[in-house]
Amino acid sequence: MIREVVQRWLGIEHRSYDALAPEHWGKPVPIGGYVSAGAVLSNLAVATRCVSLRSELLASVPLKLYRRLPNGDRERVTDNPLADVLGDLANPLTTAFEAREFFVRSLDTAGNSYSRIERDGAGQVVALWPLQASRVTVERLESERVRYRYSTERGSLVLLQEEVLHIRGSSEDAMIGRSPISIARDALALGLELNTAAKSSASKSMGGYMMQPADTNARAKRGLQQNLTSDDMGGQGGGGAADRYTPRILDPGVKYIPNLFSNTDAELLESRKLSNEDVARIFGVPPASVGISQSVSYGSAQQAAQDLVTNALAPLAQRVEQAMARCLLSAEARRTLIIEHDLSGLLRGDATARWTSYKTAREIGALSSREIRRFENLGPMDPTDDYAPLRGGAPTPSEPIASAAP
Repeated sequence: MIREVVQRWLGIEHRSYDALAPEHWGKPVPIGGYVSAGAVLSNLAVATRCVSLRSELLASVPLKLYRRLPNGDRERVTDNPLADVLGDLANPLTTAFEAREFFVRSLDTAGNSYSRIERDGAGQVVALWPLQASRVTVERLESERVRYRYSTERGSLVLLQEEVLHIRGSSEDAMIGRSPISIARDALALGLELNTAAKSSASKSMGGYMMQPADTNARAKRGLQQNLTSDDMGGQGGGGAADRYTPRILDPGVKYIPNLFSNTDAELLESRKLSNEDVARIFGVPPASVGISQSVSYGSAQQAAQDLVTNALAPLAQRVEQAMARCLLSAEARRTLIIEHDLSGLLRGDATARWTSYKTAREIGALSSREIRRFENLGPMDPTDDYAPLRGGAPTPSEPIASAAP
């Protein structure tokens, strides 16, 4: 119990089993620097942006509930309480956007996301209550079932397998997930060291030389040197941080010549740049999506957006969807119901590309005019308006008005 409290206080991920138990003897012990999620997010801006980008983007796309039809098609389900939990309110205090953002942030920082499931008398899911991952311990029972122990200020709350939505990250034992921060802790530790070195370098004053128009005696030189270096370059204000930039009074004709940018500083900046790129790779985010790019053209920006959805969001969405299906749906319900994110909005591109694809889909019969207008949030067609195609820049009277029906 004390160990769990200390682990939660330090923000360390912990597992339900004891690493010193006999069944774990002989296994290799991972080595490397320890980094906490809080230290990474507060010191590495790229890591902070990667986590917020993944969580906010996935939370912003619609999460829908579908029903499989006998002919192989599917239809949107809106009369099930679970549909409201996924798309509207996760619980009376949390919106669906906030809940899913919490899920992804918990996955990226702790490796696991937990939520208590609330059901009504008919067994339908009516609310999801997010739980702090550092307070949850997973226990595997002899019956091969799982139970969760949630530590609160008032004691421990034991939850059964059917009462918890558990979304796990990449796992070594298919029980407890691992976060990208814990998997790549050595690379992130290097990034923190470079960040600390950059802060230390920035806190030092730039070296240089003072040139006077005429020779001065040794006493005058010492006085000038003491004036510049007193109180750690704090100037006349007393050496505080706010006095670092206090103007100094020098004799007329004194000229300051700063040193050139050192090779050590140049190597430090280059190392930090490479470290930022590594952080983006750790989270599967294209560097251009978090502002790491020398020059961005329209084509490269479009490709970066495509890579972000394909390599970062699509696998993450699949992980969340299947975990929800496993925990929120019964075995019978999984035969007919599907939980799925709609990522098409992130791949729509600009207006020209969208309408070109709509035209092709309309010509081959894949989409109707009503479906196209619904995708563009245009609403149903007004029969009193003229929807005839333009020829030569003016409407053709002989052209029939498009029907609102598919």
